[in-house]
Order: sequence, then structure tokens, then C-alpha cells
Amino acid sequence: MSTAEETAGGDTQPWGEVTPDAARRLLLAAVEAFAERGYHATTTRDIAGRAGMSPAALYIHYKTKEELLHRISRIGHEKALDILRTASRGEGTATERLADAVSSFVRWHARGRTTARVVQYELDSLGPDARAEIVGLRRQVDAEVRGIIEDGVRSGEFDVPDVPGTTLAVLSLCIDVARWFNVDGPRTPEEVGALYADLVLRMVGAKNARSA
Repeated sequence: MSTAEETAGGDTQPWGEVTPDAARRLLLAAVEAFAERGYHATTTRDIAGRAGMSPAALYIHYKTKEELLHRISRIGHEKALDILRTASRGEGTATERLADAVSSFVRWHARGRTTARVVQYELDSLGPDARAEIVGLRRQVDAEVRGIIEDGVRSGEFDVPDVPGTTLAVLSLCIDVARWFNVDGPRTPEEVGALYADLVLRMVGAKNARSA
């Protein structure tokens, strides 16, 4: 399976919503190139070649290389926000919702590690306006996790003296999975998700962490 196919597969990204097909192919090629070479070392010719298109064809759909990165980043962050929002607003205790949020978020970063590396680590390559939009989405991501932790503190399920700092630690732990996860490694995305959920519940001092 190629990197582009891996990126498009499963539930890692809603690339199917990107139309027309040529625009979607260019996004997938850009993800592959940015993850492999880095944004600044990648040229529009590299991206077009990976998509099996001419450089001129790229500009029909995207005015600049940054526009490609911006769209990839926006789609990725919206997907991440949807994952966490679904968990945080679901039924169950704060312990159950935090475990669900962490395991789901980790699975997404493991399954779509190529996309996730671009989404999470190329923020500084965006211009001021695009970066501001993505930072806004990141704040919403932070708010969803922070809200679950605050619920747990209020209910007495969690013992967390520093909620903002703990929220940052939880998100950093989950996001880093995209950097190291290996599909040929000893653990599946599901196993890593379960492990990290347990670790995070211990981090927040959750009662009955093992049964969550």
C-alpha cells in the first residue's frame, strides 16, 4: 500500500469530501511529500509528479503550495476536533469520556501517522492568516479535553491541581504517537490507544482507572 493510499484509508481523514478527484489526488500527494521531505524542501513540481500531473495542472486547483498545506491542516484539525468533541459530549462519566477521547485521538494519530505528522508539525510553515485559523482550531481541541478534565475534578473523579498544564501534557502525549508509531511494530493502533487511555487516567488520578 502506498503512503497516499494509507493516508486515505480507514477513518484517518475525510479526503472523500475533497472534490474534484484531481484536487484530492494533489492533497494526498502533498501529504506524502511534506511528510517525507518537509514543507520547505518540497516543490510544487514534486507534488504534481507524485499525483501524476503536470505542474501547470496543480495551479488549476491550488494557487500556492501554502494553500495546499493550509487545506490539509484545516481538514486534519477539523477531524481531530470532531473526534474529541464526540467523546467529550458523549454519555458516561468523566473517566469514561476521557478514556474514550484519548484512545480515539491516539488511534487517529497512529492510523494516519503520515497525515498527522504534517497536520501537527508544520504549523509554523503557514502564513499569519492561515496560522491564526489553525491556532483557533487548536484552542477548540484544547478546550474539549480541558472540559472533560474539569468535569472530572468537579465530580471528584480526578485529582488535578493544574488543569491547563495537564491538558497540554495529555494532548502532547497523544500527538507524539504520530512521530514514532510504526505499522510493523509490536502494537496495533487499538492497543496503543488502550495503553495511553490507561496512562492518562493514572495521570489525572482517576479512581478505578483500570475499569474505565
